[in-house]
Amino acid sequence: MANLLTDRDFWVKYWESKTGLSVTIPANYLFHQQLKEIVKRDNIKTAIELGGFPGYYAVFLKKYLKLDVTLLDYFVHEPITHQLLQANGLAKDDIHIIETDLFNYEPVQQYDLVLSCGLIEHFNDTEDIIRRHISFLKPGGTLFITLPNFKAINGWFQKNFDRENYDKHNINCMDPQLLKQIVENAGLKVLSANYFGKFSVWLENEREKSAGVRLFKKATWLVGKVFTKVFPFNSKQLSPYIVIEAKRTD
Repeated sequence: MANLLTDRDFWVKYWESKTGLSVTIPANYLFHQQLKEIVKRDNIKTAIELGGFPGYYAVFLKKYLKLDVTLLDYFVHEPITHQLLQANGLAKDDIHIIETDLFNYEPVQQYDLVLSCGLIEHFNDTEDIIRRHISFLKPGGTLFITLPNFKAINGWFQKNFDRENYDKHNINCMDPQLLKQIVENAGLKVLSANYFGKFSVWLENEREKSAGVRLFKKATWLVGKVFTKVFPFNSKQLSPYIVIEAKRTD
């Protein structure tokens, strides 16, 4: 089985289908608490976001945490990233950009923080893609990986109402304990590996779905939000994300 569950053509079409990409990134952006804590705790100065086009987390790290940030992805349409930077009061050279195939690239620099948000689940060989993250990491550096949890209710929505998107994901890797074991086997100290978020469901290109699907999704979202507001907890069944944080201790 091929390792890559997507190809360049998929990502070109994916991003071409999106509108309104040049948004203002808020200070309370998703995972902001974890990232702020990591930067303060570990005195982070440099960071690289892998697979992050158009660069939302790279922008967050530069705009709010003042890091020296690099964005690396297989597909980068620089005008979109430049518009995103402008929308956030940044200059086009405030973020370094590397457009390359991660599997044919040897890092020329290592970083205090290596992060990806929604990357590793697009590959069948989870161990390999994680080790490629680690190759960018300085000794003493921090690894921060997030991915969707499609073993939760959100995954049921993807599987039933957007099967094409669902099939582009490696569902087996969506297991915090599996990820913890892989990272530990690679020699890092795992600080946390958990489900994250009380509840959420989403659909790519939702506007293209039928009115019935959109209504059902909205109703499910509302019920889930109310339930997890009354009973707030992270869980395999409801949490939309998985987050793993680890340090290179050599």
